[in-house]
Amino acid sequence: MQKHFDEVRDLLRFGDHAVALKRIIDFTLDTEDISFYRKANDLLNRLDASPSPEEAKAWLDSLLDDLYVTLSTRTIKPREKILEVKNVKKEYYPSAFALGPVNLELYEGDIIGLVGENGNGKTTLLRLLCGELYATSGNINYNFKYQDLYDLRTRLVYIPQRTDTWRGPMYENLVFTAASYGYKPEENHLVVELIIARLGLRKFRQHSWKSLSSGYKMRFELARMLLRKPKILLIDEPLANLDILAQQTVLEDFRAIAKSPFRPIGIVLSSQQLYEVEKTSDQVIFLKQGVQKNLHDTPNQVVENESIEPAKLKPLVIEFESEWSQSRLSEALQPLGLEGLQFNGGTYIATFKGETTQNAFLQEVISQNIPIVYFRNISNSTRRFFVS
Repeated sequence: MQKHFDEVRDLLRFGDHAVALKRIIDFTLDTEDISFYRKANDLLNRLDASPSPEEAKAWLDSLLDDLYVTLSTRTIKPREKILEVKNVKKEYYPSAFALGPVNLELYEGDIIGLVGENGNGKTTLLRLLCGELYATSGNINYNFKYQDLYDLRTRLVYIPQRTDTWRGPMYENLVFTAASYGYKPEENHLVVELIIARLGLRKFRQHSWKSLSSGYKMRFELARMLLRKPKILLIDEPLANLDILAQQTVLEDFRAIAKSPFRPIGIVLSSQQLYEVEKTSDQVIFLKQGVQKNLHDTPNQVVENESIEPAKLKPLVIEFESEWSQSRLSEALQPLGLEGLQFNGGTYIATFKGETTQNAFLQEVISQNIPIVYFRNISNSTRRFFVS
């Protein structure tokens, strides 16, 4: 708990008040205490008046101190496994495409990223996990209590890439959702305001659905789903309509929400944004023609019917851009143990023997004065699956 509060204090010390406010709202919701809901909403109203940075920091510090006194004495429960998928397959006759077998485990507070080219089974897997589709074979086990299928779908929230249209102001929709899922009248509006502010929607709360961009529609959909207090959140292409800065903000929001000390949830999301998803996810699953490959394979794990030897070093794979020709680069990099050099979409993909290091590659680039405008080590990235 101390670590979480220290991180927020660092944000305040370096003037990042917007991110600090989000984390403070998370702590406020952790308390499940209406008196703190009122304090946080009062703070939001005062911040709307654009106080000086010094005043804002003092107010945020004060609420943070109060939250620490309350939350620091509470016990954080060990994370539990909430979802287990064993040898799940989905076949479509007479189509040749089939998904699986897929195996995965999801724990509270973890994020699993699904990546892969279009048409390779990401949405199919999400729909299997949420119960919209039934598996041809295999088992999906939800390791938490639920009364019936309706209760399961309440705790297991799926946000598709294209969501249904909302009618009326966004705020009224969220108040109705909160009332439908058990929030008491005295806390309803307070919690809705906090979640709206948490997702950066405060100035849009009276907007209509049609007046919002695709990115903000997705955030309002996320706000509605969070009011349901889900155990698992399944999201299909949440980054599709966002610019790069908005993508990073949303992914950081997902990570903070998932790893709440007292209200952790498991998240499975699909995306084409490989690097952003990899930075955020605890596990990344790559799907190619329905076949699963995991980014973080363990020794002796079977992948595509091949056993990985524990002692075998993974090859170094570097993606880079250079004005040199492929033949000139191949000749220059041979002393490093170059095993392959591909030209792929404007960049080169160089594969070296396992004992070659990233530092050795950079030293060779410098010593031979190879012009490099971009490089990335993709040895542990799903990017390597796209070019292999």
